[in-house]
Amino acid sequence: MKFTPEKYSIVDERTKPFIDSDEIWNYLKTSIPTKEKVREIITKSLSKKRLNLEEVACLINADSPELVEEIKEGSRTLKQNIYGNRIVLFAPLYIGNKCSNNCTYCGFRASNSAAVRKTLSDEEIVKEVEALEENGQKRLILVYGEHDLYNPEYIAHTVRVAYSVKKNHGEIRRVNINAAPLDIEGFRIVKEAGIGTYQVFQETYHSEAYKTYHLRGKKTDFNYRLTALDRAQEAGLDDVGIGVLFGLYDWRFEVMGLVRHTNHLEACYNVGPHTISFPRIKDASMSEFGDKYSVNDDDFTKLIAILRLAVPYTGMILTAREPATLRNEIIQFGVSQIDGGTKIELGSYADKNRSEKNLNRGQFRINDDRSLNEIINELMEQEMLPSFCTACYRLGRTGEHFMEFSVPGFIKRYCSPNAILTFAEYLIDYAPAATASKGWKVIEKNIEALETEKLKESVRNKLTLLKSGERDLYY
Repeated sequence: MKFTPEKYSIVDERTKPFIDSDEIWNYLKTSIPTKEKVREIITKSLSKKRLNLEEVACLINADSPELVEEIKEGSRTLKQNIYGNRIVLFAPLYIGNKCSNNCTYCGFRASNSAAVRKTLSDEEIVKEVEALEENGQKRLILVYGEHDLYNPEYIAHTVRVAYSVKKNHGEIRRVNINAAPLDIEGFRIVKEAGIGTYQVFQETYHSEAYKTYHLRGKKTDFNYRLTALDRAQEAGLDDVGIGVLFGLYDWRFEVMGLVRHTNHLEACYNVGPHTISFPRIKDASMSEFGDKYSVNDDDFTKLIAILRLAVPYTGMILTAREPATLRNEIIQFGVSQIDGGTKIELGSYADKNRSEKNLNRGQFRINDDRSLNEIINELMEQEMLPSFCTACYRLGRTGEHFMEFSVPGFIKRYCSPNAILTFAEYLIDYAPAATASKGWKVIEKNIEALETEKLKESVRNKLTLLKSGERDLYY
C-alpha cells in the first residue's frame, strides 16, 4: 500500500507536526539574557548537556559584544573538548537536477527554463567518483533533485555504483544522501544500500513562510517534510541530518526550530541528528527571493556558536556556499565537517573544462573554490587535523550507539586516532611533496597529544603498516 501522511499518523502519533510557532516566539520574547544566566547556560553546555528552548532563546537574545564573545569562546572550548582539532572532509556529488517542485530560491526549480536538465548515467557516475578518488576523497554526499525518477530504488542503485568504484588506492567508504523525503519502505530500501547519513532539510521551520517559497510539487506539504526523519527512524535508518536555509525567515526562529527538531528526535527515538547544516541563501539561476531575512556574517557566526552549545554531540556542517575567509574563521566555533574541492555543476569533477561558474546545472553559487589540497594546507596552518574518517558508521556507532560515545565526549578517543590514520593515507597516496612534509609534522604533533602511551604506540604501529602498503586501518 502506498504511503500517505494521513495513514501513517494513525499508526504512530509521533509523526504528527511538532513545531509550534507561538511557543517558539514566546520563548524569544520572554527570555531575558543577564550575564549570570548566559554564563550558567554556557557552563551547562560545557558539561555536555543539551540546552532547552528557553536557554537557547536566552543565548539568541544576548546581544552585548561581551556576551557574544563569551558564547563564541564557549563554543570553541566545547568543540575542542568533544571533537578535538579535527575537521572531517567530504565532497558533494550531484547526480541529477530534474525537479518537480517549484521553490523560489533554488536553481533546480521546475519553472527554471534556463536550466539544462541532466541525470548522470552509471558510466558518468563512475567517472565522477574516479576523479574524486584521485583527489583523495573518501566521503561523498550524493545530491538529487526531487523528482519521481529519483525514487528509493534509483538512489540505492547509485549508492552501490559509487561504492563499487575503486581506482588505485581510492575508494569511497561513506556515501551520505541529500534527497527528497521518503516513506518508510523507501527509507528501508535506501538503508539496505549501506548509506551513511540521510539529510532532509526543512528549509524553514515557519509554516506560513514555507508556503510562500514552495509553490508546486510534493515539497509544498510542510508536515510531510517535517516528519520525514521520523519515518527514517521507523525504517531503522537512525543516522539523519537536519538543516535550514538561512535567509528564508528570521534566523532566531530557525535556530529554535532546529533545536526543537532535535528535542523531538531525542524524545521519540533517543537519537538526535547526526549532523546539523546551516546553509545561507546564495545566488541561483532564476531564483526569486528578497533580502528581508538575510543573515549577516556576525549573526551567522553567532548562530553557529549557539547551535554548537545547544547540541554538543552533533556534527555541524559548513559548506562551500561560504567564502574561504569566513569558513576559516567559523570552523573555530563548532564546525566539525566541511566540503573541499567542491563542484556543483553536474559532471564537473571528471570534465576539467566545464565552467565552474555556470549556473545552468547548478543549484546555487559556491563561494569557496579552493582545491581539496589547498584547504588541507590551510587547515594545517590553523592547527587543525584533516580527517577522512568513516569508522563510526562502518562499526555500527550510529544512532543510540553514537550517542553513547559522543554525548559524554568519549568519541574523541576514537576520532583523533582515526583522523591521524586517514590523513596519513592522504599524505601517502595523494599529497604533493610540500603538503606531505607539513602533514607528517602535524601527525606527529597530534600523536603526542593522544591520551595514553599505549594509544600512541598503537597509532604509530598502524602508521607503519600504512607506509608498507596496507590501507583502511581504524579504531
